[in-house]
Amino acid sequence: MNVRRLLLPQLFGSEQSFDEMQWQPLRPGIEIARLYGDADRGPSAALLRYQPGARLPRHKHTGYEHIVVLRGSQRDDDGSYAAGSCLIHGEHTAHSVVSDDGCVVLAVWQGPVVFLD
Repeated sequence: MNVRRLLLPQLFGSEQSFDEMQWQPLRPGIEIARLYGDADRGPSAALLRYQPGARLPRHKHTGYEHIVVLRGSQRDDDGSYAAGSCLIHGEHTAHSVVSDDGCVVLAVWQGPVVFLD
């Protein structure tokens, strides 16, 4: 996917809508709308939409991961993160993620994610 310019309007607030994104299944209860890049190499970014109770299995980061919670909340091994939170995981860190009530996050990866389970 080659992107010269990408606009994601109204990511925060009551006007936000993600319905027009091209969502694809990622894991049970989790959908992905890839913005650029792919899962196998190099930098990439995507929106992830978690249904209530959805879990992302334990995974390791091969580069930095930036997560911005846009709607709802999620939690990992270290805590809970509500809408408006920005979380950065360093290279070689690992964690699992769950969203008890559902959420939408913007994820930016420096390198691929390696699932450990």
